[in-house]
Amino acid sequence: MPRILDGASIAAAIKHEVAEEVGKLAARGVRPGLAAVLVGHVAASEIYVRSKVQACADLGLYSDLITPAADVTTEAMLDLVADLNARDDIDGVLIQLPLPPQIDSKRLLEAVDPAKDVDGFHPVNAGRLLAGRPALVPCTPAGIIEILKRSNIPIAGQHAVVVGRSDIVGKPVAILLLHENATVTICHSKTRKLGEITRQADILVAAIGRPGFITPDMVRPGATLIDVGINRLTTRDEFDRFFKGDAKREAAFAKRGSTIVGDIDPHAFQVGGAYTPVPGGVGLLTIAMLMANTVRAAKLRRGL
Repeated sequence: MPRILDGASIAAAIKHEVAEEVGKLAARGVRPGLAAVLVGHVAASEIYVRSKVQACADLGLYSDLITPAADVTTEAMLDLVADLNARDDIDGVLIQLPLPPQIDSKRLLEAVDPAKDVDGFHPVNAGRLLAGRPALVPCTPAGIIEILKRSNIPIAGQHAVVVGRSDIVGKPVAILLLHENATVTICHSKTRKLGEITRQADILVAAIGRPGFITPDMVRPGATLIDVGINRLTTRDEFDRFFKGDAKREAAFAKRGSTIVGDIDPHAFQVGGAYTPVPGGVGLLTIAMLMANTVRAAKLRRGL
C-alpha cells in the first residue's frame, strides 16, 4: 500500500513550533503582526483570508484585516501598501489574489516592502531564493519541502520532476528542490512526450491546474507524488471519472453537489510509493508556512 503523507499532522507540528517562537518573541516585547488585504467580496477569498486571520489569533500573532471596496483604484491601493510598509506593528503584508481587473496587480505586489513580503512574491525575494540567500519563500513551495523532509523522503540525489512553471509554485519549488541537491526537471503544457519524463521521477510535483492531469501511466512505480492542485468537480461525468465506487466521496458529492480533485488522477496514487492526498495534503501547509514566514519576517526585521 502506498504511504499517505499527512498534511494535517505536519501543518499542526509547524504551527506548534510557530506558537513557541511567538512566545519567545513575546518575552522580548515583540509580537509579530500580519496585515491581510482583501479587496471586494469573493467568497472563496473571504473564507481563505479569514482562516489566515484565525490562524494568527490561534498562534498569538497580531493581525489586521483590511477590506477596501471592489472599485478601489491602483493608486489608493499603493497608498495603503505604503502605509503598511511604514507601520512597525506589521511584519507581514499579504494581498489576497486575484484582484479586481482595474488594479495593476504586478505594480501593487512590487510595492510591498520585500522585508514584509510574507507571500515571497516580490522580485527581490525571488532573486534571493535563486541565489540561495536568506529570503521569504513562497508558502506552498516551502510547505512541499517541509512535507518531504518531515516525512523522511530522500531529496538529495533524487530526480524531481515539476509539472508546472508558475511563479507561485512551479518555479520556486524547483529552485528549492535544487538547493536540496535534487536533480530537477521542469515540465509544462508544451513539453513533448511528457509521460516519458514524468516516468523518470523519484519525486513528482504536479502544479499545472488541470484535474487529474497526471494519469497512472505517467508515474514510475514507487515514486513520491506531491499533488498541489485543487480543482472543483460539479458534474456526474467528472465525478465518475475519478471517484466512481468511492462511497465516502459519493456521499459528500450528493450532499454538496461538488468535490475536489488534484492535478494527479487518484488512481495514480496506487502506483506511487507515497502521496499527498487532496484534500488533506499540500493545501494545509500553505497557512502554516504563512505563519512561519510572518515570524521569520519579524525576526529578520529586528536582526534577531
